[in-house]
Amino acid sequence: MNQAIQPADLGFFSTLASAGSLSAAARELGVSTPAVSKHLAAMEARLGVPLVRRTTRRMSLTAEGERYLVQARRILADIDALHHSLGAARETPSGLLRVNATLGFGRSHVAPLVSRFARRYPQVQVQLQLSVSPPPLSDNAFDVCVRFGSPPDARVLARRLASNRRLLCAAPAYLARRGMPASVEELVRHDCIGIRQGDEAYGLWRLATARGRAQAVKIGGPLTTNDGGVAVNWALEGHGILLRAEWDIRAYLRSGRLVAVLPQYRSPDADIYAVYPPGQQLTARVRVFVDFLAAAFARHGVPARGE
Repeated sequence: MNQAIQPADLGFFSTLASAGSLSAAARELGVSTPAVSKHLAAMEARLGVPLVRRTTRRMSLTAEGERYLVQARRILADIDALHHSLGAARETPSGLLRVNATLGFGRSHVAPLVSRFARRYPQVQVQLQLSVSPPPLSDNAFDVCVRFGSPPDARVLARRLASNRRLLCAAPAYLARRGMPASVEELVRHDCIGIRQGDEAYGLWRLATARGRAQAVKIGGPLTTNDGGVAVNWALEGHGILLRAEWDIRAYLRSGRLVAVLPQYRSPDADIYAVYPPGQQLTARVRVFVDFLAAAFARHGVPARGE
């Protein structure tokens, strides 16, 4: 009699859950969609419970599927950690490396570094996923996450890659029309461009002076987005004041297309970190990739858009 849970099922189901659909999982695994469906059906038959709800357009995990996924990824991580703790960490980096980064920064800066890393270490297969909201750090869905701000969860490991600041700015045309605010309190009377990203409180800007005096201001305006690049373009077009990472606006500040607003204020703690689960620090591919990122940022800093 076949065992209810077979080792090959663990990786298969983790890939299926990450892919989000049978067809996407089939492309990821290099098999046909019917083969994926057949494998899933065989798993469910052996277990005696449904793991996935299927519709014509999408799939979602059942409660049993969610439990299976958490345990499967934990087992896979433990196996990987055991393998590398027995000496594989000293070998040439190889295997699958799952990387997550935010949309704008990932597209502009992490993706080019992944390209260079892949040329240097051809035995590593890198999966780069860009997302608006950072994924939970506890589900082991990724080996390395590139994030802004030090992680709040002390159970994960984090390495600071580069310093970064969030600065207020606006187009000269907007400031000519509405005036330059003289204080943080005056921001409430201005059109401010909102960005909904991650777990940050939407519409609340926390600003601090170089001496550490902090203020929080509730901002408003007619335009909001979940994409930082869109927000920068709106600021360039004169729609309002924007609070954005220095790496994203530095070139425009230099050229004069954007002007610093209340330059004595900035948003605290936006440094760039590589974050990874505790068991991952022994794997060669994770260690070498994080070292590669840190060295690249140390040599060149964080370039601005267009540089």
